[in-house]
Amino acid sequence: MELSDRLQAVASLVTAGNRVADIGTDHAYIPIYLLREGTARSAIAMDVNEGPLKKAGEHVKENGMEGKIRLCLSDGFEKLEPSEADTAVIAGMGGPLMVRILQAYPETVFSLKELVLQPQSEIAKVRAFLLEEGFLFIQEDMVKDDGKYYPMMKVAPPQDFRCGGRTEEEKKSRRPEGTGAWNETEVRYGKLLLEMKHPVLQEYLKREETIRRRILAGLQTQSGERIRNRKMELEEELEYIRKGLDYYAM
Repeated sequence: MELSDRLQAVASLVTAGNRVADIGTDHAYIPIYLLREGTARSAIAMDVNEGPLKKAGEHVKENGMEGKIRLCLSDGFEKLEPSEADTAVIAGMGGPLMVRILQAYPETVFSLKELVLQPQSEIAKVRAFLLEEGFLFIQEDMVKDDGKYYPMMKVAPPQDFRCGGRTEEEKKSRRPEGTGAWNETEVRYGKLLLEMKHPVLQEYLKREETIRRRILAGLQTQSGERIRNRKMELEEELEYIRKGLDYYAM
C-alpha cells in the first residue's frame, strides 16, 4: 500500500512509539502505514460513518492488521477515552469541522501529547483557534500533491489546561493580535513555514500572486461597487502575499 504525498507527510509528523487515534480515518491508510512501519505502538481507526469504517476494516484485513488496529464508529473524539491515545491525527477535512471536533471533547483533546492536523480549508482560522486555546506549534509542513497544496501542523495542547477551560481574558492574551507572537501574515501562511523558508509555501505564494494580479488586471476596465470591493479584496490579499514572500528575502 502506497501513501499519497499528502498522507505520507501527515504520517511523518507522528512521533515514533506513540499510540495513535486517526479521527475520520476513511480507509485507515494512516494507521496501517504507521503500524507497518513500526512508528505507532497501537492505533485506533475512527470514523463517524459506517461506510468508510467498513472499507477501513477491509483494508485492515487485507494488510493483516486485524487485532492490531481497533475500528471505532465515533463522531470525532466521542468514543475515545482521555489518555487512551498519545497522538490524534485529523486529516483531510474542512477547517470549521476540524475546529468543531476539537471543541467538542476538550478533556480528551487536552489529554493527548500531540495532534497532527491537515485542514483542507480555512487553515488560518484553524491556526487562530489553536493559538487562542494555547496550543504549542511544534512543526509545520507543506506538500504539493496532484497539483494541490496541503499545509499541515503538529501541535501540543497546553499543559495548564483546566476542566473549566480558559477564561476570556486568558484567551485574549493568546490571540495573535493580543501578544504579537504571530502576526496576521504568519497566521495566514504558517509562522514556522515562513521562518524555515519552506520551498513549497514559496511556490504557493508566487502562484497565488500571479493568479490575483491576473484577476486584478482583468477588472481594471470594469466599474461598480461590487467590482471596487473585489479590487480591494485582491489588493489586500496581494499585500499579505508580498509580506509572506518578504520572509524569503531575509
